[in-house]
Amino acid sequence: MLMNNSPSIRYAHPAPYPPVQVSAQNPAYARQMLSNIGSANSEMSAISLYLYNAQVTGCAFEEISSCFYQIGMVEMHHLDIFGKLALKLGADPRLWSWQNRQRVYWTPGFNQYPREIKALLTNAITGEKAAIRKYQSQIACIEDPDIVANLKRILLDEELHVEIFTGLYETYAC
Repeated sequence: MLMNNSPSIRYAHPAPYPPVQVSAQNPAYARQMLSNIGSANSEMSAISLYLYNAQVTGCAFEEISSCFYQIGMVEMHHLDIFGKLALKLGADPRLWSWQNRQRVYWTPGFNQYPREIKALLTNAITGEKAAIRKYQSQIACIEDPDIVANLKRILLDEELHVEIFTGLYETYAC
């Protein structure tokens, strides 16, 4: 069982974050960072979902609630990093992404909101794994070493989040 009050639990990987910088402005890379900010599979979607999850689990599942809250704080840091990268790459870092050559604003309608613990944790694990695949794909196609370094560091956090949510699932949903 996870002990969220334990000083040994970490919600972010211990590796330092690299500087938030880019080699040069690049509209294609900027669009990818905007996707990380405000698409359906984005840091904003994770933050809003985790805040909701923390609230609805708070009374009955304090440990789960605390984990969602703490992981949401880490996701806010990721959102900040991607926003700064997008700005440095030449984009306006609003909560939007580009789809079919049009801007699409982020909406809470992107999220699913299960309330049953098993479905709630499964949804969180699925979302974290989708973020991991997305960042791995970006790492494979982006040639700016500064952006890649930030993606790789954020990836470490997302992998840790899968471990935490999986542990919660094994404790509370099996």
